[in-house]
Amino acid sequence: MSQLVTGEAVVLQVRIARMPTRALACAIDVALQGVVLVVIVSLLAGFLLGGESSEALAVALIFIVVLLVAVGYRVLMETLTRGRTIGKMVLGLKVVRDDGSSIRFRHALVRTLMWFFVDFAPWFAACPGIVASLMNKQGKRFGDMVAGTVVIRERHQPMASPPLFVPGQLVQWAQSLELSRLSDDLANSARDYLARYTELLPGPQIALGEALAARMSAVTAPAPPVPIIAPAYLSAILAERRRRELIRLSTHRTTQTGPFANPSYAIPAGPFTPPSPYGAQAPVPAPSPFIPPPPPPGPRPATVNPQGWAAPGSNEAGWS
Repeated sequence: MSQLVTGEAVVLQVRIARMPTRALACAIDVALQGVVLVVIVSLLAGFLLGGESSEALAVALIFIVVLLVAVGYRVLMETLTRGRTIGKMVLGLKVVRDDGSSIRFRHALVRTLMWFFVDFAPWFAACPGIVASLMNKQGKRFGDMVAGTVVIRERHQPMASPPLFVPGQLVQWAQSLELSRLSDDLANSARDYLARYTELLPGPQIALGEALAARMSAVTAPAPPVPIIAPAYLSAILAERRRRELIRLSTHRTTQTGPFANPSYAIPAGPFTPPSPYGAQAPVPAPSPFIPPPPPPGPRPATVNPQGWAAPGSNEAGWS
């Protein structure tokens, strides 16, 4: 693992690609370039031999083709794919700038020209790039040093989904959140941050958490009623978002009708029901459309006169 410092002074933990992996990616690219060169040169040879072209023209055309394939391939691929060639795609590598951002055309051009004329040039025995990569702690060759780039590994072990929860005192606040402006990219960034929270250093933990919380608060409302740390704030919003999404999917699937409706796609009930971020909830009784009639009035107490006699009919239910 190595560290890259972004323009916002945030330290990123990345895996640097070392020389053996980069050499294998380079071999794949060179093999593809060789196949393309053989095909194009064969076509040019057939065209030049069939006509009355001069030898100088043939040499010039072949030189231009070799230069375009050797240099143009890398510049074009790394510019369009933001730091990848076919060999790097196969091995999960990517070229980034020293601050972790994507490279541009000028970086790809400088790296390719240095690769062709310095790092692996035949007049230097094709070894300066190998020596520089082995001696540099970030595996940089001369082209990377001049262009200000570094090659990293993109393939990591899949991160487990972080346990999302809503604190008990914030349940009502979470249920009242307006999340329509929350984008999938921001939600995924927050989820990745929570999944890698324990792997980050204390400085990046706080800086990234506060930055994501600030972005999240700009697109959600209302603000939390009590002070809350950034990871708990992000977790509460993501938990509520996931709860609403599950409810929406469950409602959509269970209301499907027609000959192609399949009730087996609905979210199962019972022990396989997805857990709620709010914990166990007491069942809410369904309201009944029928109101039970009031109980009939009971018999009124008998009215007794001073002599001890009860008034006739005073103890009947309908007496008034």
